[in-house]
Amino acid sequence: MARAVRSIVSYVPSATSGARLLVVDDDPAVREFLRRSLVEDGFSVETAADATTARSLLRGSPPELVLLDIMLAGEDGLGLLSEIRASSAVPVILLTGRGREADRILGLKLGADDYVVKPFSPGELTARIETVLRRSRPSPVTPARLTLDFGRLTIDPGSREVRVDGTLRETTAKEFDLLSFLAASPRQVFSRHQLLDQVWESSSEWQDSATVTEHVRRIRKKIEDDPDHPHWIRTVRGVGYRFEP
Repeated sequence: MARAVRSIVSYVPSATSGARLLVVDDDPAVREFLRRSLVEDGFSVETAADATTARSLLRGSPPELVLLDIMLAGEDGLGLLSEIRASSAVPVILLTGRGREADRILGLKLGADDYVVKPFSPGELTARIETVLRRSRPSPVTPARLTLDFGRLTIDPGSREVRVDGTLRETTAKEFDLLSFLAASPRQVFSRHQLLDQVWESSSEWQDSATVTEHVRRIRKKIEDDPDHPHWIRTVRGVGYRFEP
């Protein structure tokens, strides 16, 4: 990965400084570059060269976010992502090659919160990490009136919990963000590019509409009685999506 020149502007610590990250990449040069770069930006970083080491670190002291390279030697990074998502909602950002769109889409289907395409700048990566971390952390002040109640479905922005018929449906940080954003404006139609701007805080230069499509598909699997004929999140053909209360 080509090293990008850091901005001469001094780094200002954010509210997510000190967060514990796990970097999983089999390239020692990339791994060390990421470790140094992220430590400079105030994060606490552990690294793993393979899936076996990553599993051990995840069991011992779960990080607040995982940076995972899709192409791991000896074992597919997407397989590790699937394992993580089966038992944890820890945010995962994929590190991918520019030409591997199919892998990026599959990663989103398996539960990745975001992806960064190589080569990328340290500034872009830090911005993505901070955005995902902010959205994954509960709000310090949560008035009860902010809870979105639609009868069978309730969405609590404070606890970041989604319940259907009183049963908790575990969501990733980005799934919760997308669902709560749509539900906060019932019946309003949003295009995929609008959702990228509002929920991902990212332009289509960094993301594509498949990101939104896959997250909607995953949310439907978790909250809909029949994901193929959804009640809550409706597709508006040729436009995007709307939430139906």
